Amino acid sequence: MADNGVNKGRRRFLVGATTVVGAVGAVGVAVPFVASWQPSARARAAGAPVSADISKLEPGQQMTVEWRGRPVWIVNRTAEMIERTESIEPSRLADPDSSVPQQPAYVTGPLRSLRPEIGVLIGICTHLGCSPLYRPEPGAADLGGDNWPGGYFCPCHGSRFDLAGRVFANVPAPTNLEVPPYRFDSDEIIVVGEDEEAA
Repeated sequence: MADNGVNKGRRRFLVGATTVVGAVGAVGVAVPFVASWQPSARARAAGAPVSADISKLEPGQQMTVEWRGRPVWIVNRTAEMIERTESIEPSRLADPDSSVPQQPAYVTGPLRSLRPEIGVLIGICTHLGCSPLYRPEPGAADLGGDNWPGGYFCPCHGSRFDLAGRVFANVPAPTNLEVPPYRFDSDEIIVVGEDEEAA
């Protein structure tokens, strides 16, 4: 039987080369397509824990970090701030014992924190989602004078919170400010978004 001048070796080479080029092209098309199914770096970061260095946070100062698109306040409370916050009459607060769970179970006590001097709060008013102002100075005339122990004031509708984020009675906000899950990685590093028990 004659081969009619067909070069079988050349034919195999062309078929193999075409198959390889087609496979490479298919992979080239598939990679971006499959990659589009993966969450973006921004989306992954939105739920990821955030580390904050508090080594330069002076007593009385507050810093803000972002976690899940929300502001998280970290305040270094002075001994005087701690004393003022702990001495607020419970009757002045809507939820002095944090009965409505707005914090992890391991965050207890009137200061609602793992360490008395460091407070960690989500900076969003529980009324309509505004961001209250940090007003730590006691006795501010525009906030009631001697009745103001220092804390947070929401100018949108007048809600007030103490330096532990506990809401005062008879204001629009229904609950205390939220305390996010957090832990201390070291004396100077706080990890927001990760429970203490998970460490």
